[in-house]
Amino acid sequence: MPDSMAEQLQQDMECEGLLECFHGLKQLDKECFRAVVDASEPLTVDEIADTVDRERSTAYRAVQRLLQVGFIQKEQINYEQGGYYHVYSPTDPSKIADNMQRMLNDWYAKMGQLIQEFEDKYDQTQATSPAEG
Repeated sequence: MPDSMAEQLQQDMECEGLLECFHGLKQLDKECFRAVVDASEPLTVDEIADTVDRERSTAYRAVQRLLQVGFIQKEQINYEQGGYYHVYSPTDPSKIADNMQRMLNDWYAKMGQLIQEFEDKYDQTQATSPAEG
């Protein structure tokens, strides 16, 4: 069960916590993201798996989650003799930040609606309850 907002605000947070907070990414996802970001050139899934010391299939699932949330990009490299492979590179951090800001704005608007609904519901309940005397 997630911590309350009050508890979360009291904790020391790091910017990498946003990966969990906004997208529910796991520790391995963050490690794979860091591997892609730290690399001097795009990496294959095998190279990512070697960097994070995991099986290829495990790293592949993390890479798929990172692709799905838009944190990394996939590029197809074609062999001259036929066939291809994929390499992964990080998405521009400003694009990721813009996406998180949009999500935060949407969340803030939704919370504002829910707070208003709460106030309306309980304000109405209080107004209609009989006065105690």
